Amino acid sequence: MLAHVPYNDLPPLPPAIDLETKELLKVIVAAGHALGELKGVCQTLPNPALLINTIALQESKASSAIENIVTTQDELYQAVVQEHEVILASGNTSLNAKEVLRYREALYVGYNEVGSKGLLTTNLFIRLVQIIKQNNAGIRKESGVCIKNQATGEIVYTPPEGEEVIRQKLHKLEQFIHNDAMRLDPIIRMALVHYQFEAIHPFSDGNGRTGRILMVLFLVQQGLIDVPILFLSSYIIQHKARYYELLQAVTEDGAWYEWCLFIAKAVGETARLTLQTIHRIREAQNDMTERARNGMKRGFSKELMDVIFEHPYCKIQSLISRNIAQRQTASVYLQELATLGILEPLKIGREIYYINTALMEIVQMKENLLR
Repeated sequence: MLAHVPYNDLPPLPPAIDLETKELLKVIVAAGHALGELKGVCQTLPNPALLINTIALQESKASSAIENIVTTQDELYQAVVQEHEVILASGNTSLNAKEVLRYREALYVGYNEVGSKGLLTTNLFIRLVQIIKQNNAGIRKESGVCIKNQATGEIVYTPPEGEEVIRQKLHKLEQFIHNDAMRLDPIIRMALVHYQFEAIHPFSDGNGRTGRILMVLFLVQQGLIDVPILFLSSYIIQHKARYYELLQAVTEDGAWYEWCLFIAKAVGETARLTLQTIHRIREAQNDMTERARNGMKRGFSKELMDVIFEHPYCKIQSLISRNIAQRQTASVYLQELATLGILEPLKIGREIYYINTALMEIVQMKENLLR
């Protein structure tokens, strides 16, 4: 194929190649074992929503960073505790932080949709990209869309063109996704689905982020994980050049084996690191819960400890919103946790944020490990 010609002949899945080689299956078995262990641990958690909030937000941050939408941890978590207030809408939160939060919203919407219907459809894809981009985007209609080498400006790929062509290819992709008789390991199928979605490139913008959400949702839909907490985007950041090189190699040379091996390694490594992160968070939560129970004069509750472990940042309004305490009492509780060394107060403007430094260190440690 020619890079500057629309790839309207993009063939449907699966490719006509034997992918289940001994080497690849060995990596897939290890990845599947790690996913199984991750799934099992999540099922034993008393409040898995805490981990979904923390880890899903990190996935959102990393996936956005692949598209050069970069925000700091501090900026992001300040935005999180503000997101239901007038402050967020007024523009005091950066555009990049807002984009990350929209990615997280799309991830949750997709997760709930898969949970209720068990399907990954074109309509869902459109809904996700509309949330990410905050517009009424639909299937791409314009011509002349192409992928360029950022360094040289050279065209490296031109996706299929024409709304009807794109819809037909998405329909074929849906059929592949929901073909339960397919005798391919789900991790291999996920790798194929991700490539195909990116090659179809159905939207004018937001394809990369939508495609990465679909990877996690596919694993949920296939029952390999129960909650969307796999941190694949950070692995892609770490190996960004190789990721794009392999995508192009599949298109140009049919290098499916190398692509599937890359994705299988990504799944295994990120599942293991996510497990480590969960164990660290649980240890920190158990330790701080015990310290708070023994040290607080009044007001200790499970609900209070849940709030300070939802995200590294919280403030008085966080306790009010959860009906834990009114303003003055909430302030007393947070100040007492600060005195015990569990939280660290930080004044920004007129707001006082209380930082769970142990949780922040765990989050940053994971981010650093995947760089």
